[in-house]
Amino acid sequence: MPRPKHRSRSLRRVQKKMPGGKTRQVYAMRKPKVHKCAKCGVELKGIPRFMPNKAKNAPRTKKRVERAYGGFICASCAREKFKQEARLG
Repeated sequence: MPRPKHRSRSLRRVQKKMPGGKTRQVYAMRKPKVHKCAKCGVELKGIPRFMPNKAKNAPRTKKRVERAYGGFICASCAREKFKQEARLG
């Protein structure tokens, strides 16, 4: 029976080959879901699926796209927002 901390289904069960040639079950964290655009819900490009401890140590330029609303809305939605702001302002 696995340890109580490994009984959670939030951990993936991975079959890993050990140096002796035997396979063992290893418990690994699941990858975070892909980031989505706040307006249209499409997958954001250029945003990696970091684990929280990796994201903390990564530089800011690796975590988001270098434009206005980068990492929050997609490029096409941002373009539409800029056009709307230009019309109003």
